[in-house]
Amino acid sequence: MLRRAEGATIGQIAKALDWQMHSVRGAISGSLKKKQGLTVVAEKTADGERVYRIAG
Repeated sequence: MLRRAEGATIGQIAKALDWQMHSVRGAISGSLKKKQGLTVVAEKTADGERVYRIAG
């Protein structure tokens, strides 16, 4: 989901994985950013929701 050009919101990821939203945020910051060294970009949409995607 994060590799798609349009990215994904925390809510979308949580629903797809059946995880709590705080667990998704922790996985993004811990596993993806720190352990795997991926660049995760967060952009705010017009309605104020953040969309996350992996850059590059």
